[in-house]
Order: sequence, then structure tokens, then C-alpha cells
Amino acid sequence: MSGPVTILGIDPALTCTGWGLLRADGNSYEALDFGTVAPPTQAPIAERLLRIHEALSDVIRAAHPDEVAVEDFIVGYVRAAVAVGEARAVALLAAAQAGLPVALYKPLEVKQFVTSYGRGGKDQVALMVQALLNLDEPPTPADAADALAVALCHALKRGSPMAAHSVFGTQHSELR
Repeated sequence: MSGPVTILGIDPALTCTGWGLLRADGNSYEALDFGTVAPPTQAPIAERLLRIHEALSDVIRAAHPDEVAVEDFIVGYVRAAVAVGEARAVALLAAAQAGLPVALYKPLEVKQFVTSYGRGGKDQVALMVQALLNLDEPPTPADAADALAVALCHALKRGSPMAAHSVFGTQHSELR
């Protein structure tokens, strides 16, 4: 890793999309900001997607991240995969419109990098994010903690000499 980099982590979902901004400088990591986008659940899907896109685009414009890391969906859960896939597509679109490189990470991979255990629960992820980023308390809500975990996973992976040899099959996309 050469010089500091700002990473936007995104945990996409139609009901509540989490986002987290992380500054990585060598082996030093700092949470810059985090939050969620929670469109009204009674709103039509198209409107929810628009609100997610607008909010993520606003975060990108305000924070000027260098890279974006997005949590991918879990294969096997068709209904959840479709809903998450729609929100994920909106996140990818916002990053592409800003000309930012994007990396996709499976939930298991994020948990493995952050907690050393791929089956850790949301509480465990939030506690590890708190510890790794030296926060006073775990980030809330859980979707924002998950987004910071995605950004942290990306920072840890990109700084690792083993990053090019992932056993997880991560798909990295350069969307420009």
C-alpha cells in the first residue's frame, strides 16, 4: 500500500444499506464516518433503489473515496440474493459513475478477515470493528458496522502480500 487511501465500504440491502468510510495508511486504520440509507419499506422498489443511489452518490461526492468495497450476496438464498443484488447494482452504479474501482467480497470472506471466523454473528463483527478501529463503542446500526467491516476487509486484503492469491475467489472489478 503506498500512501493513505480512503475506502467506502457498502453493505447493500433494499431495507437498510450500510456505508462506512475508512482511512487506511499502512497498518493504521481509522473510521472516518458511517451511516445507513433506509428508504421507506412501503415505497415501491424503484423508489427505494433511487434513494439508495442518491444517498451513496452524495457520500461519494462529499467524501471523495479512492476505492469502493461492496459486500456481495450469498448464493443459495434466491429471494435475498435478488433483493440484495438490486441494491448492490445501485451501489456499483454510483461507484462507476464516480469512476471509482470496486471490489466485491462475500459475507463469509468479510467475517473471516475481520473476526478470523467466517461464521461470526453481527454482534461479533461489530465488536471486532470497534476493536480494530479503536472506536469507543461498536458502530450502530449493524448495517453500518457491516459496511465498515467490508471496508476493513478490503484494506486488510489490499495491504496483504497474499491479496493476489485469495482462497476465497473474490471478484475484483475495475469499474471505470
